[in-house]
Amino acid sequence: MKTIEGIGLGLRHDLAEALLERRPDEVRWLEIHPENYVARGGLFAQNLERAMESWRLVPHGLSLCLGTVTPFDEPYKRQLAGLLDRIDAPWYSDHLCFADVDGSFLHDLLPLPFSKETVQTVKERVDEVQQAIGRPVAVENISYYADPAPRRGWTEPEFLCEVLDAADCKLLLDVNNIYVNSRNHGFDPRPYIDALPYERVVQMHVAGHFTRKDALIIDTHGEPVCDGVFELLEYTLERTGPKPVLLERDQNIPPLDELLAEVRQLSEIYERATAAHESSDPKSRDAAE
Repeated sequence: MKTIEGIGLGLRHDLAEALLERRPDEVRWLEIHPENYVARGGLFAQNLERAMESWRLVPHGLSLCLGTVTPFDEPYKRQLAGLLDRIDAPWYSDHLCFADVDGSFLHDLLPLPFSKETVQTVKERVDEVQQAIGRPVAVENISYYADPAPRRGWTEPEFLCEVLDAADCKLLLDVNNIYVNSRNHGFDPRPYIDALPYERVVQMHVAGHFTRKDALIIDTHGEPVCDGVFELLEYTLERTGPKPVLLERDQNIPPLDELLAEVRQLSEIYERATAAHESSDPKSRDAAE
C-alpha cells in the first residue's frame, strides 16, 4: 500500500467542483465523510469516482462515535465496509466521543468520562468495527467545553493512551482540538503531545476556530488556521515524523485559491518539521543511509 503523506483537503460538497476541475498538485490526498457516499448515487457518487482518478481517499466518519453504548446499525456497517473496499481505504477513523442517548442521536460530539468503564466500552466498539470493515480503526481526540467527569485521576493524554492500548487501535491526532482544549482548560499542549505513542498516529487534523467575546474558543472548522496551531503542528511533526495532515474547512468555505495558500503554508511547515525529525532521529538517519 502506497504511503500517504503531505497535506490533504476534505472532499466537501461546496469545494468539490473547483477541486476536481483543477486537481491541484499541492493537495496530496483527500478525506471523505463516508456518510455522504454510502448507498448514494448521483453527483456524490460521480464526484467520488472523479476524485479516485487523482488521489488516495481517506475516510473519516461522523456517526459511529466510538464511545456510544447504543448498538451499531448493522446495515450501515455492511454498507460502510463495502465503501471502504471500493476506495481501498488505508484505515477508518471516527471520534472518541458519544453522541447517542436513549436511542436519540444528538448531532454533536460529546466528551467521554475518563474512566476504566469507558476504556472497556471503546475497546469493544473498536473491535466490532474493525471486524466488520476488515481494516484498522483510528480514534480522534475531540474538543470539549465542559470538564469530563469522572476522571479517575487521569489526564486527557493518559486516558487517550489507555484507550489506544486497550483497543490496540490507531490515532487520528487532531492538533487543533488539543490547542482549543489547552486554551479553554488552561494546560500546556506540548506535554500532551510528548505523552503520546507516535507509532499509533496515522493521520492529523488542523483547522481554524472561533474565539468568542468571553475568550472561549469554539472548534468551528470555519476560519483560517491560527499561528498557535501552526506552531503546535510543527512541534508535533518534529516528534512524529511524516504523517498525512488534513486542512479541515467545513464552514465559510473560501475560494479554492485561498485554501491552497493555506495548504502551501502547511506544506512548508511539514517539510521543515519532518526534515528536523529525520536529522534528529538515529533510526531515520540509518534508514536514509
